[in-house]
Amino acid sequence: MNGRSYSLGIDFGTTNTVLSLAGESGPAHLVKFPAQDGELFAFRSCLSFYAPPDLPQERSIAAGPWAIEAYVEDPAETRFIQSFKSFSAQESFSETQILGRRYRFEDLLSTFLLKVRDYAGAELATLPERVIVGRPVKFVGAAPNEALALRRYETAFHRMGVKEVLYAYEPVGAAFFFARELTQDATVLVGDFGGGTSDFSIIRFERHAGEVRAIPLGRAGVGVAGDAFDYRIIDNLVSPELGKGGDYGSFGKTLPIPYKYYAAFARWDQLALLRASRDMREIRALEREAKDPDKIRRLIEVLDENYGYRLYRAVSKLKEALSREEAAEFRFEAGSISIVRDVPRATFEGWIAPELAQIETAVDAALADANLPAEGIDRIFLTGGSSLVPAVRAIFHRRFASDRIETGAELESIAAGLALMARERDLSRWTMRSS
Repeated sequence: MNGRSYSLGIDFGTTNTVLSLAGESGPAHLVKFPAQDGELFAFRSCLSFYAPPDLPQERSIAAGPWAIEAYVEDPAETRFIQSFKSFSAQESFSETQILGRRYRFEDLLSTFLLKVRDYAGAELATLPERVIVGRPVKFVGAAPNEALALRRYETAFHRMGVKEVLYAYEPVGAAFFFARELTQDATVLVGDFGGGTSDFSIIRFERHAGEVRAIPLGRAGVGVAGDAFDYRIIDNLVSPELGKGGDYGSFGKTLPIPYKYYAAFARWDQLALLRASRDMREIRALEREAKDPDKIRRLIEVLDENYGYRLYRAVSKLKEALSREEAAEFRFEAGSISIVRDVPRATFEGWIAPELAQIETAVDAALADANLPAEGIDRIFLTGGSSLVPAVRAIFHRRFASDRIETGAELESIAAGLALMARERDLSRWTMRSS
C-alpha cells in the first residue's frame, strides 16, 4: 500500500501486540508475521537479550515468539523482558541494566517496535506518516503518570520511523471495530480485558446522510486483568507446595517463611532474577531450617532449573479450560515436581473475587461518567482474552439483558478499530497527542 493512502493501528498490549492496516475503504486487515508453525498476528510483547560468554560485546536480540524460544533454550544466559508495558507510566522505573547497557522504557519499546517491523517484512517496509496507537483508559500502577507514559511512547514510535503519533483509548478502538456490525443507532458499552488492564468506554453511534457518526459519552478503567488472574492461580495452587505459609526455626523461635519469595511468581520471567539475587542464598539456607524442607527443596528446584515458563503454560491451560468447563485439571510437572489438582470453576472465581470487584466498580464508573443507567445501554461488546472468563462475563449479564451482549475478535478488534478510526473526518474527537 502507498504510505499516504492507508492507516496503521497499533495495539501495544501487555501480553500481545497486534497491528492492522486499513485503506481509504473496505475492511482493515491484520499484519501477519511468518513463523515456524505458520503465520501469526498476535505478536507476544516480549524481548530477549543474549551475549555469548566468549564474545560479551556481541549481543543477539529477539522479540515475540522468537524471544521466548531463545529464553527457553538458554535461560541462564538470556535476559528475558515481558509485560514491560506495565512500567510505562511508573516514574519509579527509570532504567534497567541489560548485559552491561542501560535501557530506559522508551529504549525497550523502540527495540521491540523495530524488531516487530523487521519480522513483518514487506508489509511494514513503508510506514504511513500517521499512526494511531491504543492506550489504556487507566495505566497500571498505584499512581500512574499518563503524560510520562505517552512521552515515552512518542519517543519509541518516532524511532520506529513514524512521523505523527496519535493515541486513542483501547476500548474506543474496539468500539469502531464493533460499529461495522450495527444496523441502527445504538449506545454501545465496550469492555476490553487485556493482560494488565480492564478498560471501558461508552459511545453513541448514529447514522446521518449515510455515514456513521460516533459520540463519546463516558469511560473508566482499572489496572487489573488476566495477569492478576494468573497470579491468583499460582498463589493458591503452586506456592503452598513450594513452602508458602510454612514456618522455619531460627535461634529457638518459629518464624513464618517470608512471603516476598513468592511475590516474584506474579511474573514468571522474574524468577530468573530471583535466582541470581541475595534472596536465593536465604532460600537455600531455609532448606535446613524449614519445618517442611521438601517444599523448600521444590522451590529451589523451580528457581535453579528455571521452570517459570512451564509454570506459566500450565496456568494458562487451566484458565482456558475453566472458561469452557465447570472444573478442570491443573497439571504442573517438571523435573521431580508434580502438582496435579482438580480445580472447580467456583474455586477459581473465589480466588479472583478481589479483581472481579474492582472490574465491577469500573463498569459502574463508566456508566456514571456517561450519566446513564444500565437501561440506557443498547449493546455491549466484550473483547480481549480475559473476556472469555465466565465470571467476567457474569458481571455484564447481571446488569444487562443477555441478548445485548456480544463477544468476539478477542485479539484483533482494537488494532483493526484503530486503523478504521483514521477515516474519521474529525480525529481530534477521538485521539490525543502526547502533550
